[in-house]
Amino acid sequence: MRIGAGLLLIAVGAILRFGLSTVSTHGVAIHTIGDILMLVGVLGVVLWLVVWAPWTRGRRPAYREEPSPYREQPPDYREEPPDHDYPADRPYENEFRP
Repeated sequence: MRIGAGLLLIAVGAILRFGLSTVSTHGVAIHTIGDILMLVGVLGVVLWLVVWAPWTRGRRPAYREEPSPYREQPPDYREEPPDHDYPADRPYENEFRP
């Protein structure tokens, strides 16, 4: 049972116990059913907190790494590209052409 189901049982049990004002019902004790539902809901929430809460995904580690004060600067892509081996004024030499 998850915590939502336990809270739902508590709410329904409280409505049956405190929200209904019946004088008498034949064979069904509405107030007793409300008490039982509230008890099962509380028991479910307590068991969930004891058993399943430590295993939830939201747990954080006991220690925390501090970020380094020295950050590597990202490369500056606005720089001019480096000069190539073949400048524009020199023709391209191809060893396979005659």
